[in-house]
Amino acid sequence: MTAPEFHQSGIRDVDFGARVKVVEPCNLYGCRIGDDCFVGPFTEIQKGAVIGARSRVQSHAFICELVSIGEDCFIGHGVMFINDTFASGGPARGRKDLWRETVIGNRVSIGSNATIMPVRIADDVVIGAGAVVTKDITAAGTYAGNPARRLRGT
Repeated sequence: MTAPEFHQSGIRDVDFGARVKVVEPCNLYGCRIGDDCFVGPFTEIQKGAVIGARSRVQSHAFICELVSIGEDCFIGHGVMFINDTFASGGPARGRKDLWRETVIGNRVSIGSNATIMPVRIADDVVIGAGAVVTKDITAAGTYAGNPARRLRGT
């Protein structure tokens, strides 16, 4: 029997703004987190991801590469961002050229356990808990369901 290969989680190579609060344990690496942000425990934010000022990322969230979150946003517990669309019929398996970006506007609130595919979400949007966002959201309002659809405007 061979010994397992261990990788340490932790915080490394992060560009932190002022007055950021991080509750460990979490896995943050190569990302940028703006001023006055909060990051809850059991959260992973991967390299190249950007979290705008005054945003809150609650526990158990996963923010992968190619995700940019605007200012004054709320990311609920267990929110999952996806960058692999399975465009080749299966996982990209390290082929980052197949990954796609996600851009979240300002003042966006995403409810717990939502899944966000590679999309663009406009400013002033609320995504309901458990929603699955599969297409760009270009107008402010409240969206929910699987797939997410507009329930009402602002």
